[in-house]
Formats: sequence, C-alpha cells, structure tokens
Amino acid sequence: MQALTFLYTLAISCWLGGAALFTFVLTPKLFAACSRDMAGMIVGLLFPGYFRWGLICGAVALICRLILRGRFSVAAVSILLVMLLLTATQALVIEPRAASIKQQIVSFETTPRDNPLRMEFRKLHGLSMAANLVVILGGVVLILFNSFPANRIPPGSNPATAIYQDIDRRP
Repeated sequence: MQALTFLYTLAISCWLGGAALFTFVLTPKLFAACSRDMAGMIVGLLFPGYFRWGLICGAVALICRLILRGRFSVAAVSILLVMLLLTATQALVIEPRAASIKQQIVSFETTPRDNPLRMEFRKLHGLSMAANLVVILGGVVLILFNSFPANRIPPGSNPATAIYQDIDRRP
C-alpha cells in the first residue's frame, strides 16, 4: 500500500508540476522571447505531449486512488475524474479545433483581431486556459488532501476515546 500511496502522490505531483511549469513558466517565456507566430507554433507542437502527460498521470493517480480508498477518497476520485475529463476535452476536442483554425490564419501578427477565425480561436483558447487552471487547482487540492495527517486510532483503543484524546492534544 505504501508503494501505491507513493505512486499516487508522484502522479499528482508530476501532473501538477508539469501543468504549472508549462502554464506559468514555459509558455510566457516563449511568447516573450519569440514572435507571436513562432511561439504559437512551438506551443502547438508541445500540446499533444502535454495532454498525453496529463492523461497518463491522471489515469495512474485515479487507479491508485480507487485501490487505496481511505480518507477523502470520494472527493479525490471526483476531482480526478473532473481533471481527466477536462484534459481529455482539451486534448481531443479543443486543441484539434484550435490547431485547425490556426492553420487557416496566415499570421496572428497581421490578421485583424476582429477576424472571425481569430475570434473563434480566442474563444477556444479561453476555454482551454480555464480548463487548464481548473486542472491545476484540482491538483493543488489533491496535494492538500495528502498533506493532512491521518487520524490513526491505535489498535485495541476505543475510537470515541481516541477522538477526544486527539482533540486534547491539539494546540
């Protein structure tokens, strides 16, 4: 069971870390250092791997969580399912549609903002960003769940008494 707990924590940490790094470090640096079109092309090339990473980490975490059960299991499984659904939607629906639209736009630097293709791309980009932020928030909540100490009742003790003893020990 310790190996599953470790694997669960590792999967959540890798998913959250990858999403945070991609969202808050890599993408802003690319758009600051390169032209908008070049940065968009690079990020577009990275998206399939980014989403696969999230789906793999999420599947591993979900399987581990279903086997482990324990405290916060229902909430953790629910959060994981939402995170996986959002990531799958980004990977299978939003990103392919956005990539198709991006191919039709000659340049984001020269195409007017009110161009219908740019407006549709902006809408899809906004949906993807919102989904990505929800995934990151879900990962933070799952890590917080893991940080709470387990209230273990020693074998042979009365659970009701153990709860009161635990309360008495709190600052």
